[in-house]
Formats: sequence, structure tokens, C-alpha cells
Amino acid sequence: MNKFEQKWGIVLKAAGIVIVLLLVRLAIDTFGLDLITVNTVVGSFVGGAIFTLAIILTGTLVDFKEAEKIPAELAGAFKNVYQDARLIQVGDTRTVRAVQEHAQRLLAVINSNFKGNRWDSREITGAIDLLNDDIAALAMQNVPPQFLVKLRAEVSAIERLTNRVQVIARTSFIPAAYAIAELATVGVLIVLLFIKLDPYYEGLVIFFVIAVTIIGLLLLIKDMDDPFEYGAHAYADVDFTILFEMENYFLEKEGIPGPEH
Repeated sequence: MNKFEQKWGIVLKAAGIVIVLLLVRLAIDTFGLDLITVNTVVGSFVGGAIFTLAIILTGTLVDFKEAEKIPAELAGAFKNVYQDARLIQVGDTRTVRAVQEHAQRLLAVINSNFKGNRWDSREITGAIDLLNDDIAALAMQNVPPQFLVKLRAEVSAIERLTNRVQVIARTSFIPAAYAIAELATVGVLIVLLFIKLDPYYEGLVIFFVIAVTIIGLLLLIKDMDDPFEYGAHAYADVDFTILFEMENYFLEKEGIPGPEH
């Protein structure tokens, strides 16, 4: 998805929906069904609906901002594990090599889950357990405790971050809040469809702007509720580039060409 689509995609999608509603509005005008008059109650209702959507947007934004930090923190933890393992000097280097290989494998599993828009916690936990087994094996080889503590801390950070991804991805914002937002949006659209417009053409412009705004807000909220969605149809998602580049970094260390993303 290019930058233009990412910035304006939701607005254009909302505008497309509103164009259909304008056709419905023209049919209503043709049959003289515009029965609602403009008054302070209507204005308050529209303002209240937009205010409600703004509150819900603020709530989803908190999780979204947290989700944005996770890829960078994961990438940093993986690189630390890989580099710290190089500092360990033991007679049997196979265990050190296993730490690096299992870190690479865990990162590949996480990236695969992100690309597939899924989150297999068993697969990820199994890959993390392999790293923990490696650290235990290093402890049996009398590796200095400071190296083991550092490695364990980084693996724990990876486990904590993957658990947070699972919670954010699988937990929706308050369902009742979504119901209220959808009800408010539908209510405003019904009022706008049957309200008397005077002057008419200026009223159509106002109808278009208000409808695009509230529909766009609702679409944005629903998109932001799953910030880890990956693909061309996700307009508000976190950037996984740093994780994909880290996987390429590991592969380059092994002399293997990185995959295209």
C-alpha cells in the first residue's frame, strides 16, 4: 500500500458509501419524504454522535500507540540475544550456536504469524521454550551468571511482548461502546437523509461532509482495533519493517539471501 492509499484510503471508502447515500437522499427528495426540520435538537444530536465517536477513538488510540512500539522492542531484544550469545566462550560451541539458530527460528515464526494475520501462541511458546532450554544448557556448562541473566532477561522481554501482541490482537474495545457508536452513526445518517435542506445545494454539501466524517471515524476505529493486521486492506496498522529487516540480518549472518517482503 502506498502512502496516498494509507492516508486517504479510509476517507475515499467513506466517500464512496456517502455517494450511495446521496442517491438515496435524492430519491427521498423526489418523493417529498424530507420531513425533519433543522433545529437545536438535531444539531445537538449530530454533535453528540461525533463526540461519542471521538471518545471511542481515543480509547482505541491508547492500544494502537502501545502496539506501534512492539516491533521495535522485539527487534532490539532479538538482536541482543544474537549478539550476547557471541560473547559466551565455552568448550562446546554447539549450544551457543543453538541459541542463535533458535532466536532466528523464533523471529521467523513471529514474522510468519504477522504476515498470515494469525497468532499461534502454541507455536510461539514452543519456539521460546527452545531458547530457555539453551540457556539451561549453558548454565550446565558453567557460563558466568551475568551472561545467563542477560540472555534470560531478553528472552523474557520477547515472551512478554508476544503475550501483549496476543492480548491486543484478540481483545476488542468495549463491545457496548461499539454498539453505541454504530447506533449513533446510523441515527445521524437517518436524520441527515430525512432532514429538510434549505438552501438545498449547500445542504447537500453539509450532508456529504458530516456523513463522510462520522463514517470515516467509525471505519478508522474498527481498523485501529486490530493494529497488527497485515496486508493491502489495512489502513491503520503498525509497521513490521524493522522485524522483517532483522530476519534478513540473521539470514545475512548465515550467508543466506533474505526473502522479499
